[in-house]
Amino acid sequence: MTLTTFIFRIVCALAAGAAIGIERQLRQRQAGLTTNSLVAVGACIFILISESVIMNAYAAGGPVNNDNLRVLSQVVTGIGFLGAGVIMKNGVNIHGLSSAATIWCSAAVGCLCGYGMWSEAAISVGTILLINWGLKTIELLFKRKNKSDKAQ
Repeated sequence: MTLTTFIFRIVCALAAGAAIGIERQLRQRQAGLTTNSLVAVGACIFILISESVIMNAYAAGGPVNNDNLRVLSQVVTGIGFLGAGVIMKNGVNIHGLSSAATIWCSAAVGCLCGYGMWSEAAISVGTILLINWGLKTIELLFKRKNKSDKAQ
């Protein structure tokens, strides 16, 4: 897979996750813009890793080693449980959704590094940071707007 394809797919996942997140943000749901964007990007990264591993095995002329993909799937599952431990409920408020999603994305980046996919890992880290810094700012603007609408 070329880096252009990798970037395009990550950007598509970010756009899809952000679109869903904006809708959730406008409805004032706990899992908003940042969380949905991170989950979409993380899922995309995991799929791209497995696709690249299979493509590289075929290109090398050898059999596909499904053990690598099984390990990858177990990382996804295990990190999901770890992320669940970060989420806290305080009355009607839930905290830690974006942190849990970030942990999940970090696991995806770790898998990329484990497979030696350095450029893809760097692109993924940049995308995750963009979500956590850039989209979080937009998310906070939505929250302020909603508070001012309620005050009127």
